[in-house]
Amino acid sequence: MLRTTELQRNTTETQISLKINLDGSGISDIQSSIPFFDHMLDLFTRHGLFDVSLRATGDTHIDLHHTVEDIGLLLGQAVREALGDKAGICRYSSLILPMDEALVSVAIDLGGRPYFKFSEYTPAGLPPLSQAIRAGEIPQQLADKIAGIDLELICEFFKSFANTCGANLHIILHYGANLHHIIEGIFKAFGRVLDIATKLDDRLYGRIPSTKGKL
Repeated sequence: MLRTTELQRNTTETQISLKINLDGSGISDIQSSIPFFDHMLDLFTRHGLFDVSLRATGDTHIDLHHTVEDIGLLLGQAVREALGDKAGICRYSSLILPMDEALVSVAIDLGGRPYFKFSEYTPAGLPPLSQAIRAGEIPQQLADKIAGIDLELICEFFKSFANTCGANLHIILHYGANLHHIIEGIFKAFGRVLDIATKLDDRLYGRIPSTKGKL
């Protein structure tokens, strides 16, 4: 059974085409018109062992938001369609991943109920990294940009993915000082977690991994 999908999304703000093979080998052919984001999506495909082809253009002269958000929407839709009725999939996965001084956790449930949460871990007795919390509960001091991309925009990508994929997705930043390392760790972990959650478990014999009989 081929678990592949090819989709397009065309609006007045973005024009995107995407093809994904969930059972690939990590072949990446990505041109989002945002070089740093290309790098992050390449890490996602290589660590998740997905084959992904992406072409995207948009109103990046105004802001990167529309392009990043719409890629998330299309990727989530593509994964959902490639999974079909989700018979036999593992469904759940989680991972803690180090990237130099940064440590992140990613957990996912492909159960069909969309939800996204980004949180910053604060050990008991210690003050939070920042008292000012941006939209999406992102620490203000970690909102510095890399080539126009910050954690707030990255969270918009993952929220969009969760909404169209029907995924319950949680990302935790345990600690980290370098924004590049933090975002890189998140995308690597996301690829590996999604790979495990979408895998077929032979012990299920094609059954839906839910007592409801449907996901």
